[in-house]
Amino acid sequence: MCKPQKYFLGLIFLTSLSVGTCQNKEISYVKAPFSNLDTLATNDWWNRKTNKIINMKVPRDQVVAFGIYTVSQNTLKLTAQLFPLYPNESRIVRLHLYLNNQWEEVQSQKINEIGWSTLFRIENWDMSQSVKYKITHGEEASFEGTIARDPDEKSEITMAALSCNSNKDRGNRDEYVRNINALNPDIIFFAGDQSYDHREHTAAWIKFGMQFREVFRNRPCITIPDDHDIGQGNLWGEGGKKSIYEDGSDGGYYFSPEYVRMVERAQTAHLPDAYHKVPIEQGIKTYFTSLKIGSVDFAIIEDRKFKSGPKGKIPQQGPRADHINDPSYNPDTINLPELVLLGDLQHQFLEEWGSDKNSKMKAVLSATGFCGGAHLHGKESNRLHADLDSNGWPQHGRKSALKLIKKAGAIHIAGDQHLATVIHHGIDFFEDGPWAFVVPAIVNNYYSRWWWPKDEMPGKNNNSILPWTGRYFDGFKNKITMHAYANPDSESNGAGFGYIRFDTKKNEVTFECWPRNTDVTDREAKQFTGWPITIKL
Repeated sequence: MCKPQKYFLGLIFLTSLSVGTCQNKEISYVKAPFSNLDTLATNDWWNRKTNKIINMKVPRDQVVAFGIYTVSQNTLKLTAQLFPLYPNESRIVRLHLYLNNQWEEVQSQKINEIGWSTLFRIENWDMSQSVKYKITHGEEASFEGTIARDPDEKSEITMAALSCNSNKDRGNRDEYVRNINALNPDIIFFAGDQSYDHREHTAAWIKFGMQFREVFRNRPCITIPDDHDIGQGNLWGEGGKKSIYEDGSDGGYYFSPEYVRMVERAQTAHLPDAYHKVPIEQGIKTYFTSLKIGSVDFAIIEDRKFKSGPKGKIPQQGPRADHINDPSYNPDTINLPELVLLGDLQHQFLEEWGSDKNSKMKAVLSATGFCGGAHLHGKESNRLHADLDSNGWPQHGRKSALKLIKKAGAIHIAGDQHLATVIHHGIDFFEDGPWAFVVPAIVNNYYSRWWWPKDEMPGKNNNSILPWTGRYFDGFKNKITMHAYANPDSESNGAGFGYIRFDTKKNEVTFECWPRNTDVTDREAKQFTGWPITIKL
């Protein structure tokens, strides 16, 4: 192979270059349709200096980073993620299955040079069998795993749930891999913020995959992007429109739609086919859908994509458009009828999904929770009355979403908050809504949050396990009943993962919450105080 030296940028999408040691050869690459974004993986990426995220110039027998998959309605969808390829390397990636005691190539696909991923899709998949797979590139690079059979005979379906993989810690995630594999869940859910390197998603996504690939190598995995993944501190997508502010507070996406599509392609292409097939504004697609594992049906929704941005729509109540600092404000002044949370399309989807009775239990998966579940933000001295980034606002949108989740008989699982909580939502009255488990952050030394009522008093119906449980109003006057919280005052700083057990015989769900530094195989291992919690549906 001809080693690349120094290059100059091309002017159009396909660029020819003359290189030092190969002056008689032309080198071509696909030029990125955006600038100052994903520079470590696009254009003449090999000319970039060593970066702090991950080494992109790996040995060529290691260019297949990982595969990630789901199986739904007898359709396998598997995304192959590669490290960036040099110009003179093949763009073809191959999928092999171990059938009849031998490897058989069943499909080949061209890699997308914007993000370096590709999707394999196989219909009429036999979900009753486990099958080994192998993704290959060239003669030596490969990644192997197993497409697990559907556990339709099991009375208990289990899920590991994680979020918020902060770049404040770029080390390995061995403790998570060890613990999750020891528990052996049927499915993994990453609720968002797999990447915190806003402008360099591909490098950060590959880093995430290398950290966690041993937990999703052999089992299905759901990943959904959140605000940091697409390069924003907060996201109010407002149907895909263009935001004119970098913080996105006016609603929409600040960065190039091609960049957003690349992020969503990498993280969601392997999910079951989307409910809504037509792109929204700027050609951005939707991915909300459902996935059945055994007798548990999971709705995967996009709680950011259609939500209204606050700037210019409601009175600003603090130094930031998304923060309300004044506890004396009137919540009715920001609950305007024209504001959107999930939007009509997802309401329609949840209505249809909820009415389908071909499963024993249901759960809704999304990025963040449907209330303001924290009082202190970032540091103990920063008390925030209400956070417009949460799904506690707009209040009427929250009510509509919770009614649909409740009608479906579902629970809710999310991340984002850097604060693990179990909350029983109230819609019109306390405890008349669904239960929700917001799982802890993978890394929680970045913008930690605390549940810490100002009066430090227990709520009505306190459970006495933790001091501040019971009935409360959040900063939007939403009714919530707090059952457990994991403030960042533990050895793990509140970091860890959630584990959910769906007992379809007893019609019970158990929420487990494990600290990062624990060993689940130790008989003396303890969950965060307040967990586990078992609820009857």
